[in-house]
Amino acid sequence: MGRQILIVDDKAEVREAVEAFMRKAGFAVQSAASVEDGLARMHAAAFDIVITDIQFPDGLGGLELTQIVRRDHGADVIVMTGYSSEYSYEEAVSLGASDFVVKPFRAEELLLRVRRVLRERELTEERNRMMEKLQTLAVTDGLTTLFNSRHFHSQLELEVDRSLRYRHSLSLLLIDVDHFKEYNDRFGHVEGDKVLVRFSQILKSCLRTNDSAYRYGGEEFTVILPETGAEEARKVAQRIRTTLEAEVFHPPSSRPVSKTISIGVTQYGPVESTTDFVRRADQAMYLSKQSGRNCVSVLPPPAQSASSSTRPLPTSH
Repeated sequence: MGRQILIVDDKAEVREAVEAFMRKAGFAVQSAASVEDGLARMHAAAFDIVITDIQFPDGLGGLELTQIVRRDHGADVIVMTGYSSEYSYEEAVSLGASDFVVKPFRAEELLLRVRRVLRERELTEERNRMMEKLQTLAVTDGLTTLFNSRHFHSQLELEVDRSLRYRHSLSLLLIDVDHFKEYNDRFGHVEGDKVLVRFSQILKSCLRTNDSAYRYGGEEFTVILPETGAEEARKVAQRIRTTLEAEVFHPPSSRPVSKTISIGVTQYGPVESTTDFVRRADQAMYLSKQSGRNCVSVLPPPAQSASSSTRPLPTSH
């Protein structure tokens, strides 16, 4: 679909002439006889450019429309006026207009201004897309498309602050793919990458909307579970573990292979730093490694350490 233009002018001959010329130039065009009618059309459809007169006999004027359009609709505005001594380019631009044209004008002049505004709009849109892409790349792991470790640490700080402010529980999983180096050495890094990509997909499929998963480094992953206690986090971890265990990989020149993971689970204790929180999750994960791998181990927060067991949960097969 081409660029959409809305013409707002109380004079029928102006609307019809501008509309006909813009259609001939290849634009999709609508017109309105009042600001109120123009706003109604903008609520019903999206426009790239609004071309509006300044003075209307009743109701709102073109400058008021300009402010509303820029605030609520994000379209560019070209202001037309036959009263060049009463209104200035600077005034229109200060209220949000992208250009200003004095009547009477040649249709070709208006078309040039429309095309200039559209070029600037396209450049802005492209710049915004690039910024969004760069921002995404800055927090995303290129292989797995999970968030990266840099984003993990900043997000964990936010979640800890939120947990303290609203007194919500917060849990953390630290996950390591078992014997991953041996898999890489035997089948090559390409096959190893396939395991990591598939596991990241499994990981996301096992989480809720407000949970978040991260590639922590190499074959290690973390999951932040807001508003989640240790027991519920353990269930999430077991779901992730059993789902991967059921997955079958097919490296070339080999029989089908299954992969397993070791998971450490812990709940945040309000007296500790985020560094200690992550360290305890890491300790829980190593308990799983020491217990034979392919299992989930839970370490309680500091306040509960005296009365809770640190023994890893048994493996489910």
